Amino acid sequence: MSSNEEIGSSHDDAGYRGIIKQPYIFFLAFFSSIGGMLFGYDQGVISGVLVMNNFGKQFPVLAANATLQGWMVSILTLGAMIGALANGPIADRLSRRWSILLANSIFLVGSIIQAASVNTAMLFIGRFIAGLAIGQLSMASITLGIMVAFWLDYGTTNIGGTGDGQSPIAWRLPLALQCVPSLILASGTFFLPYSPRWLLMKDREEEARATLVRIRQVSENSPCIESELLEIKAAAIFDNETSDLLYPNANTNIQLTIERYKALFTVGHLRRRLVIACTMQVIQQFTGINAIIYYAPQIFRNIGLSGNSVDLLATGVIGVVNFLSTIPAIMYMDRWGRRKVLIIGGIGMGISQLIVGTIYAVYKDSWASHKSAGWAAASFVWIYIANFAFSIGCTNWIIPSEIFSPGVRAQGVGIAIGVNWLSNFVVALIISQNASKYSTFGTFYFFLAFCIGLIFWTFFMLPETKGVGIEEMDKLFGGNQGEADINRMRDIREGWDLTLETWKFRKIFILRCPKSKRCRWVHSK
Repeated sequence: MSSNEEIGSSHDDAGYRGIIKQPYIFFLAFFSSIGGMLFGYDQGVISGVLVMNNFGKQFPVLAANATLQGWMVSILTLGAMIGALANGPIADRLSRRWSILLANSIFLVGSIIQAASVNTAMLFIGRFIAGLAIGQLSMASITLGIMVAFWLDYGTTNIGGTGDGQSPIAWRLPLALQCVPSLILASGTFFLPYSPRWLLMKDREEEARATLVRIRQVSENSPCIESELLEIKAAAIFDNETSDLLYPNANTNIQLTIERYKALFTVGHLRRRLVIACTMQVIQQFTGINAIIYYAPQIFRNIGLSGNSVDLLATGVIGVVNFLSTIPAIMYMDRWGRRKVLIIGGIGMGISQLIVGTIYAVYKDSWASHKSAGWAAASFVWIYIANFAFSIGCTNWIIPSEIFSPGVRAQGVGIAIGVNWLSNFVVALIISQNASKYSTFGTFYFFLAFCIGLIFWTFFMLPETKGVGIEEMDKLFGGNQGEADINRMRDIREGWDLTLETWKFRKIFILRCPKSKRCRWVHSK
């Protein structure tokens, strides 16, 4: 087999065929995504716990105070915002592998405190600590975690009955079961490989080579391994040359990070991208998704569905719909386009909120005699969830990663994630002020306004980013950083004759910049 053929067979397969041919890569991706499941589980489990009889008896002050409930629900997201912002420096210092282990250790502590809580303060502390870890681990497999949590709540709510005889295990067990996926992920970190890029930046090239051989399942002397090592080194050189060009006065990693964040607010075209990324996060939360997930049992109870089991059963359907509706977006987003998906999703969510709000306005005092109206409202809640999951539930993570130039992408996406957590926190607090009466029609009309806003904002303000390259992104937002980045990377590659035909490369070595503490990759002439 020729070099080119070997490369093609190793790297060109995509979709399900690629998964079958490279099961180890699939295993690593799936295993790492458990972190996202932890967030989904914790997000979903609390809604079922809040309506359990024994939980109310154990924490009577919390059960009777809607505002306090809101703080307990939302403090998780406050911790997550802090954890998300702190994870980058931690991972750069310790590696992604050990940062995952650290986050899971923190999560286990928070989960144990929650499950063993005997007072409200312990619950608050446990959820905040768990939030710190979730902020480090989340953003994948979230919908799966929500679905699992809902159905576990449904399964445990009957332990000891649903009335005054209900066992504390009914709510303590779902909270304790958070530890299971966390323990699996923590144990697996000892088998996860280090990132080849991180190893190269630590001057551990042989380990990086061995890791690539293991991941790609090819021989050690395979040309594709040499090529990939060079690509990683090229990316490292690119990062340093870009930083030196744009931020010549940044002599340490801390100064460099500060300068990159500053550029997002002071450079016009970067500021516009940041505004778009952050606006999308705010709109996503204010369409009402997490309010519905957190307080779904109360919603279904207020529309006349009696009994905790029915509440949780109706809520469990939310988890299933949310999970299944995410799959088409993941598979076909690049075919459909971002704007089309957002507009269709906004219309679907808006119609659902309008219908549910109107049903509440008409039947708010007569649910018992209009069961069919209650089920109609429940059905449109599920339709809302489906439209959210396949539209802004996915695109709000895709678009920020596409629109920022490589030099500030990590910082831009980090700020967007922080805004998402902050918006989540605000929505939870707003809804908690009237949690026991959440299902008033005005609340749904409030969310409807943001669904309508999403449609018009997408149509008039958001450019289509499907298939748009880095250099073309500048034409959408202004500036020329993307084109300059492309040219700089091309020059680096050409300096090594890095082509499929020749496989020639010159020796690469590490120099420490005399004016900086930052380690730099430099290629010899």
